[in-house]
Formats: sequence, C-alpha cells, structure tokens
Amino acid sequence: MSHPGQLPRFAPTPQEIETLALEALGRLPEPFRDHLAHVVLFVQEFADADVLKEMEIDDPFGLTGLYSGRPVGQEAQTGDAPPTVHLFRRPLLDEWIETGVPLDALITHVVVHEIGHHFGLSDIDMHVLEDMVAS
Repeated sequence: MSHPGQLPRFAPTPQEIETLALEALGRLPEPFRDHLAHVVLFVQEFADADVLKEMEIDDPFGLTGLYSGRPVGQEAQTGDAPPTVHLFRRPLLDEWIETGVPLDALITHVVVHEIGHHFGLSDIDMHVLEDMVAS
C-alpha cells in the first residue's frame, strides 16, 4: 500500500484489504469488539454466483460486502457455521475508483455495515457507529 496522500502504484491485494478491514474493526468501541472473537473475515475477488443469485444481484460488481450468521443474542444452533464478513475486493476497488472515497474510509464503511448486521443494528445505528470508528 502507499503512504497517506500518495497514490498506490498497484491495486491493493486481498491482504492489504484485510489489513484495512482489521484496522477498522480495531477502532470499534469496546462493547462491540467484545463480541467479535468468533466472527471470521474473508476477502474474495467477487461473491460467488449462488450468493448473487440468492440476493437477486445480476452484476457481480454490485456487492461489496456480506454478513452471514446469527446476530448477537440469537442462540447458536448445532451445525451453525461461525458468523462471517465477506469483503469483495474487485467491487470495492471499482467503487473506490468511481467515487474517489479514500479506500480506508470505503472499507470502514462496508465493514461497519456488515458488522452492524451481526449486532442487529438499524441503518441509522450503523451510521452512528461508522462515525465513531472514522474518528
């Protein structure tokens, strides 16, 4: 990655996207971080075709992130997979280029939104949490 204010020479790798996502998670307030120990973070190029079909999304660039799993407070069931946050690198990079929003801010936005699903937050609550993390 580049230093602040310097344009990157190459598209960020999945590992660099993951690093930015983990940094965003690390900025969450303590009550939230306490409930993230079992959330798994994945960075993939795109969502798979089954996910896109299930969500009725025709364009693979139309999905930047996805949360799956039971929200905090719902009792786990036998056979449940751990809660996961998927970030989709290519759609994120496209949105980054198209909007001009700094990549770290874009990833923070998507991560907070997906983690918001883990906590059952409303869109308004997610925006408040995002403002707390961006500070």
